[in-house]
Amino acid sequence: MALRVPPVGRAAAGLAALLATAAAVAQSQPVTSLETVTVTRRAPEPLGRALADVSVLDRAAIERSGATDVADLLGRLPGIAFARNGGPGGTTSVFIRGGEARHTAVYLDGVRLDSQATGGAIWEQIPLAQIERIEVLRGPAGGVYGSDAVAGVVQLFTRRGREGWRPSGYVGAGSDGLARVEAGLSGAGAGLDYALSLSHDRADGINARPIPTANPDRDGWRRDAGSGQLGWQLDRVHRVDATLLATRLRAQYDASASADDVATHTLRSGTLGWQAAWNGDATTRLQLGESRSTYESQPSFYRTETRLRNLLLQHEQRLGSQRLSVALERREDALLNPATAFAATLAGERHQDALALGWRGDFGAHALQAHLRHDRDSSFGGKDTGGLAWGWAFAPGWRATASAATSFRAPTLYQRFSEYGVATLQPESGRNLELGLRWADGEHGAELSTWRNRVRDLINFGGAGACASPFGCYENVGAVRYEGVTLAGRTRIGAVALRGSLDWHDPRNLATGKTLARRARQLASFGADTALAGWTLGAELQAAGARWDDAANTLRLGGYGLVNLRVARSLAPGLSLEGRVDNVGDKAYALARTYATPGRSVQLGLRWSPN
Repeated sequence: MALRVPPVGRAAAGLAALLATAAAVAQSQPVTSLETVTVTRRAPEPLGRALADVSVLDRAAIERSGATDVADLLGRLPGIAFARNGGPGGTTSVFIRGGEARHTAVYLDGVRLDSQATGGAIWEQIPLAQIERIEVLRGPAGGVYGSDAVAGVVQLFTRRGREGWRPSGYVGAGSDGLARVEAGLSGAGAGLDYALSLSHDRADGINARPIPTANPDRDGWRRDAGSGQLGWQLDRVHRVDATLLATRLRAQYDASASADDVATHTLRSGTLGWQAAWNGDATTRLQLGESRSTYESQPSFYRTETRLRNLLLQHEQRLGSQRLSVALERREDALLNPATAFAATLAGERHQDALALGWRGDFGAHALQAHLRHDRDSSFGGKDTGGLAWGWAFAPGWRATASAATSFRAPTLYQRFSEYGVATLQPESGRNLELGLRWADGEHGAELSTWRNRVRDLINFGGAGACASPFGCYENVGAVRYEGVTLAGRTRIGAVALRGSLDWHDPRNLATGKTLARRARQLASFGADTALAGWTLGAELQAAGARWDDAANTLRLGGYGLVNLRVARSLAPGLSLEGRVDNVGDKAYALARTYATPGRSVQLGLRWSPN
């Protein structure tokens, strides 16, 4: 695979130097082992045997991060960047391997999160305080998930009950009027497991848009959220479970010079599931899920409502060293945009029915994996996607991987039925090639990944055409190419655990030759943790190269580097003091042109978890 920036040979040499010197490069996640299990391929498998590029963050890693939003946390992982209009609560986009925000499939407890208006998950809606575990798959997975998984997949899981009775709580405060309160209760026994969690976060915020034509006030935000889970092991074979999440975010933003512009988000998500573990080799799962998200702005009124439903029936069968899976899935999308002074009411629906097949075989040092899926969409007909991966454990601790996959993203209902929409739009289609090299030995490890993902029939907003609006229409135009190299690793030197990653990306519009907007071509993350005199100490560096704020590459956003510090100390059994200083150097930087970002900020809190 030929890559212009950087040459693969240079990255490989960097990997060799890293292994030889045990340098401080690693994924921004806790040290993992073969016992860490990922379900991102919709089937449990040890992380160490995965043939894809996967990261896993547990609740401990989430708490250590001090992040208030999912996007801030994901931005510390290899291959991921984000852009935001202002501070927390502002419109946020997450880019996996330089892909468009809509090219990441996002699931919460197995339920899709997506906007049929803007396309892609509305990241600022998701309450991080309710999340127990995050799994990130970098690379396409259309053969497993169908539409949307063009650049990657993010799986989010809410709190779960564990054996015993486990109360928990957190109270904290910080710069810019930040206040955080969390409370939870979970447990399991006599066949039942349960979890309940509530959280409240708010901040006075910053002046998100410090320009003469915008309101100079602070743009604060407030988020209230709750989640619940209940599971019942009926007998040795059968289990039923349910999850529920509700959140409301109220965030100020600047759209005019004097008005107090406010956006209100709500998200409701729930699942009902049944699982039968017939024996050690056969498992069947049936799950029904639904998510509803709304966005409303005032005083300039706009409202959009998206409802998504999933019905999944999946069976997995093990045959010796091989594993087979078959899944039937139905997805239903609905969009409602009530009338405004500028547009009539928009209402639309569609559905997709799919059959997906999966297979994995382990043959000594070699492993093969294949996925094939057919989606039948009520709008444009059928679409086939698939993937093939190979892994070779050629030496103790070493594994080489290679894969090829296809993907697609269906046009949103807004792109098809709004006044700017065109009903005959075709799906965006991607083809990806990827190579990987991994080494792990206890607390030491390193990974090298290189990929090229070409997406054609990209849907953009263009000039006047086949739609009702004279100002412009959505259209299938051109193609883009996402390619790059990620180098990551972890090690320990004495009492210091080191981690970090380096990324070189080249996300490019093939029609114009321009770099895609708000995508940095270089990313870096480094971190160190240690214990000293009863304190846990941590430091991290996040850096990004220059970006362009527009498709024409005329408006430049400078690169930046941020240093963050963390401390924690146990005060009593189950009670700990936690503190963070983010952007220690008070660096002025921008993720979007004309929008500000927080300067130096401090958080201090108490966490209580007696069990």
